[in-house]
Amino acid sequence: MELPSEDRIRSPHTGWTRAHWEAMADHLLEAVVPYAVPGFAQIRLPGRTSRAGATSDGLEGFARTFLLAGMRISGDRGETPRAKILIERYAEGLATGTDPRHRYAWPPIEDYSQPIVEAASVALMLAETRPWLWDRLDAGVRRSVHRWLEGIVGTRPWPCNWLLFQVVVEQFLADTGGRHDPAEITGGLDAIEGWYRGGGWYSDGAGQHYDHYAGWAMHLYPLLWARMPGAAGSDRVARYRERLHAFLDDFRLMFARDGAPMHQGRSLTYRYAAAAALWTGALADATPLPPGETRRLASGALRYFADRGAPDEAGLLRLGYHGQFPPITQPYSGPASPYWAAKGFLGLLLPAGHPVWTATEEPAAVERGDVDRALPAPGWLLRGTRADGVVRLYNHGSDHIKVPAELGDDPERDDPHYAKLAYSTHTAPETETRAWERNTDGHTGLEPPGGGPVTRRRRIHRIGVADRFAASRYVDGEVTVETASVLCGAASELRIDRITAPAGWVPRTGGFAVAGASTPAARAHDRTAEVVGPAGLTSRIVGLHGWSSAGVQRMSGANAFGTRSATPYLTGAPHPGGTAVYVALVTLAGPVTDVAPAVSADRDEVVAVLPDGEEIRVRLGAAPRYSRRPPPGGGPSITWDPTVP
Repeated sequence: MELPSEDRIRSPHTGWTRAHWEAMADHLLEAVVPYAVPGFAQIRLPGRTSRAGATSDGLEGFARTFLLAGMRISGDRGETPRAKILIERYAEGLATGTDPRHRYAWPPIEDYSQPIVEAASVALMLAETRPWLWDRLDAGVRRSVHRWLEGIVGTRPWPCNWLLFQVVVEQFLADTGGRHDPAEITGGLDAIEGWYRGGGWYSDGAGQHYDHYAGWAMHLYPLLWARMPGAAGSDRVARYRERLHAFLDDFRLMFARDGAPMHQGRSLTYRYAAAAALWTGALADATPLPPGETRRLASGALRYFADRGAPDEAGLLRLGYHGQFPPITQPYSGPASPYWAAKGFLGLLLPAGHPVWTATEEPAAVERGDVDRALPAPGWLLRGTRADGVVRLYNHGSDHIKVPAELGDDPERDDPHYAKLAYSTHTAPETETRAWERNTDGHTGLEPPGGGPVTRRRRIHRIGVADRFAASRYVDGEVTVETASVLCGAASELRIDRITAPAGWVPRTGGFAVAGASTPAARAHDRTAEVVGPAGLTSRIVGLHGWSSAGVQRMSGANAFGTRSATPYLTGAPHPGGTAVYVALVTLAGPVTDVAPAVSADRDEVVAVLPDGEEIRVRLGAAPRYSRRPPPGGGPSITWDPTVP
């Protein structure tokens, strides 16, 4: 595709402007046209059919590209030749898809069905483009669209972000004279109050579901609902704006210098939909970010993927991350699922003269300096380093386990995008079936005597989160693993594992998996293992106490960041029975400069002295406690003790 020339005056970090966003949107929208059915009601893209079936996938192709088309139409105020082409194209699809007699009619909206999701995209863009599209549709077409959308009234969505789909669809129906149930609108909005955890963070339903859905769903839909006429004057809106403002103060830290968003959680094939919350903050005047930083982060994310094969040579977004990579997807993912990336284009709803488009780009947080942030609500620690532009996330609170199990889902099913101890902007968990069964990267587990499946970190039981400290435990059968992540040095985690297990079980802990087009260079000696990937990105793990040997696991076709991957890991001697403590230094940096601390440990407490003299004490078990005493002149001491109010 041809893009406009870079503008390094207005956009010194990315070079991209609104013109680049418009060009990318047009490229994506034109590339799908050959896959539209007669009447344009469905777009049947090539690729794996989802569990919902081909007809539903075709509707998904229409609805998700309509998200993008709607933003393009609204951004042009429906007046440009480009906008008029899109209006005509999608108006035809609306008429055809909602005509039950047509061969390519949309499937009805039923309990727990995928059309619930797609109906929300249709309703939102009809609302945003109303003067140029909805108000100009024939009365008969408006009635047929109403009839199809009205199928959502009284249906049962999944008890998560799906409730918000029902909210926005029924609000559109209410605003345009369709049948709706006001109790379902208020009920959906009331439900998310129970999932709000403070500090700007929502769980996506009951339990510990923290991921990108917090931004591109839980904050997005309430504030798009707030733009609808029937929401005007609601006292909820101020609350939603305050929460998004707080969320963005954390979320802004989760983008790397190269534009990459944090690689954690499900539905990562939506790629630059991660920018949706940034734009929503600007749309709703609910952001702590200056306009130039909002655009820098959003454009950085868009360009990050564009430079790495998304879209591909045919202009299509495929199931994957950079390029195609099916193991990253979920069973509900179909060939058009990636087009929820359209949410990342929400900035086009803002006029060209808005400060987010006219201001000079400002640097991302990790470009301004090193970043450390404790996030108690999701149970995370963040660390970003200016030297290499990498942001890391240490996970002691998000497990995506259903509470209670939903319609037969296994309440103890784990997922590599939630079960790992650490994630980053520059690495991905190993997700291919064989790699996930081995479960080496980002995990402390034990193999039974004689070999067998490693223990799994399914439900995460929190211990605590404090300044540069987070801890949790998991239980798998007879084995309990308590893990503390303590940030130290420039780019390292002091990983402390207190393991209670029967005698003979073999412990193992793994660092970050590094991937690329060719096999990363690797070495392992004594109690140190190291893997070096593209551009010198290095994953290293060093055994400091309890661990007896080191190794490297090499895999092919297991990682979203490249076809060849490798993970450094440590193993210990067979567990003695009872409780034992293990300590390792886990580093991801480019290159590694951290020096291992001196460590002493007993059954419950670990003391580490860093090279600069800072002392860290961590106690796990029945009375957990954490403290750190800085070197002389290094600032105040820190103590975390959950027994002290």
